[in-house]
Amino acid sequence: MVINIVHCACGSNKKYIDCCARYLDEGEIASNAEVLMCSRYTAYTLGREDYLLATWYHSTRPTSLRLADGPYRKWLNLEVKHHEQLSPDYAIVEFIARYKVCGRAYRLHEISRFVYQAGRWFYVDGDIL
Repeated sequence: MVINIVHCACGSNKKYIDCCARYLDEGEIASNAEVLMCSRYTAYTLGREDYLLATWYHSTRPTSLRLADGPYRKWLNLEVKHHEQLSPDYAIVEFIARYKVCGRAYRLHEISRFVYQAGRWFYVDGDIL
């Protein structure tokens, strides 16, 4: 699936095809937790539940996200505040994601935890601030 977007949703100022498409569409493995976090944000903006579930750590992964259910979220932007690799197989990413539901603006401020296992990074869970 090729999507023609002027700028990738992750905020890189690159075209989608030159940025997150390599992860979402071509199967490239994210090199670190921050890259995975940004590609996951882009997946949310595109409704790519398949990618979100595939990059979610098995012990905390839900069976479904049901992104098509409920009110539509218009994702506005992503701001990565902090990324720290605490050990070779554990990292955190603090971010703020802004979105609108029915015209009302919201922000999600989270510190997410990631693990590196079997040669790839996975989202584990996060603390909402």
